Amino acid sequence: MPNENKSTNLPRILVVDDEAAIQRFLGTALDTGEFSLHQAETGHAALAAAVALKPEVILLDLGLPDMDGVEVIRRIREWSQVPIIVLSVREREDDKVQALDAGADDYLTKPFGVGELLARIRVALRRSLQQAPEPVYRIDELEVDLGRRRVLVRNAEVQLTPTEYDLLRLLVTHAGKVLTHGQILKQIWGTAYVEQPHVLRVNISNLRHKIEQDPSRPRYILTEPGVGYRLRAVS
Repeated sequence: MPNENKSTNLPRILVVDDEAAIQRFLGTALDTGEFSLHQAETGHAALAAAVALKPEVILLDLGLPDMDGVEVIRRIREWSQVPIIVLSVREREDDKVQALDAGADDYLTKPFGVGELLARIRVALRRSLQQAPEPVYRIDELEVDLGRRRVLVRNAEVQLTPTEYDLLRLLVTHAGKVLTHGQILKQIWGTAYVEQPHVLRVNISNLRHKIEQDPSRPRYILTEPGVGYRLRAVS
């Protein structure tokens, strides 16, 4: 890859894909001088590189020759919270949900735009390099003060129910990351509600009506069709 190991001061990105053409494409696309790129072509090589390099972001294909990428995600999540962005030709919702439930932070379907990939990487890097979560989330006209449990829209305080606040807090602490329906239901309502997505839909709708200027065209809580939701990341 073009700039592999150029600088130890640059954020390390581990690209895991066994296709030489994809490796070349990513090497060219990411040769911006912002990153130090490293590669692995198998699941076992990826696991070893994750330990040795301690990358700031991992770009992972699911179709590896020795093990499925979802298993790679599960093994990495046993000891690390490094952001993992899946790059895959698999388009089925079930594949996306499975990868995200295993611990992936994001999922891009091939082919994808270079600009979108770079934007997703930068969001992941902000999370990876952040030493502690910011107590206040601000974007456009929305402000969420986690320390004071206050939510403001256009400088006016918004009254949320305890469940609505817990839901918004979960989204804020994972801003920019896709959370699956199952992940959110388990975190907020418990395992007994994992198969009741209507509960989540109703609360998301209520929350949007309180914080979005136009709930039918949300700016903050974005829907990932068939997968889940993500809160727009602070740019």
